[in-house]
Amino acid sequence: MAVASTPLITVIVPIYNVENYLKKCLNSIINQQYKKLEILLIDDGSTDLSGKIADEYAVKDNRIKVVHKENGGLSDARNYGLKIMTGEYVTFIDSDDYVTEDYISYMYGLLEKTNFKASLALCSLINVYSSTDRLQDNGNQTEVVLSGKKCIEMMCYHDLVDTCAYAKLGKRELYTNDFFPKGKLFEDIGSTYKLFLQCDKVACGFKGKYYYVIRPNSIVTSGFSSKKLELLAMTDQMAQAVVTTYPDLQKAVLRRQVYARFSTLNQTLHSENARQDQQMLINYIRKNKKAFLQDSKAPRRDKLAYRLLQLGLPFYRFAWLTYEKRKGE
Repeated sequence: MAVASTPLITVIVPIYNVENYLKKCLNSIINQQYKKLEILLIDDGSTDLSGKIADEYAVKDNRIKVVHKENGGLSDARNYGLKIMTGEYVTFIDSDDYVTEDYISYMYGLLEKTNFKASLALCSLINVYSSTDRLQDNGNQTEVVLSGKKCIEMMCYHDLVDTCAYAKLGKRELYTNDFFPKGKLFEDIGSTYKLFLQCDKVACGFKGKYYYVIRPNSIVTSGFSSKKLELLAMTDQMAQAVVTTYPDLQKAVLRRQVYARFSTLNQTLHSENARQDQQMLINYIRKNKKAFLQDSKAPRRDKLAYRLLQLGLPFYRFAWLTYEKRKGE
């Protein structure tokens, strides 16, 4: 791929206290087959050696620019990168993850195959369970061009299309000012749908190119706190916006809303002080039981979760914790 004929692509890497993971991440970026890159390392107030490591890489590779800023959270770091980027396209990579050497060239190639009628491309994740180094490819090895609406529907059903900000390559214009909601957990569910709402065509390559590292102390896997309830607000915000544009996706967004309650309920199972939150979540799940179970597209695992919950919370807790343990092995 001739560098002169290709556009500048910006890679935004938000960094916060990941000294044990950062080098692997950065090595995977600087060794990309696609060479015409602007690599923005946004150090979000790290208190470990992450900032120093970023500076060392900037000395070695003139495509890298490091910004050291006060801690503002993941969304703030991503938004800062969007404000200063100069590339025509942008992709995000979290600093504790890493990518294949053709991560960018593969997605750019997907756009190229559509004669650039698609302004967004995506690939699949490969889950990396850090405690065991087990890998799980979430793709099915197919390539297809879908409408933004279809991507939203598939995202709501967890059908190949993910809510994550990373594993996507998009035109800069898709990312409006303060695209990511500042100060919120689960910000991706409150933002990625906005990309799909803007896209007539999305170039999808369901091949694993992004290694998503699942750590015991990550936001997703750490213990429950009331902050985790933000998933519900982010999901409901997405649901309202989608149904306003596509009323016929009501079933799909309801599935995602119910899933958000189940996911949060699962988080509470590790806590001894979440009974009130548990009851709120269970009430919502039960209220939407009939509509949910009548949805033929709802995954079997969701319907199984309903049946397990009918047997009582203690039984449901035992079943979930057993599954969770086996999944991490």
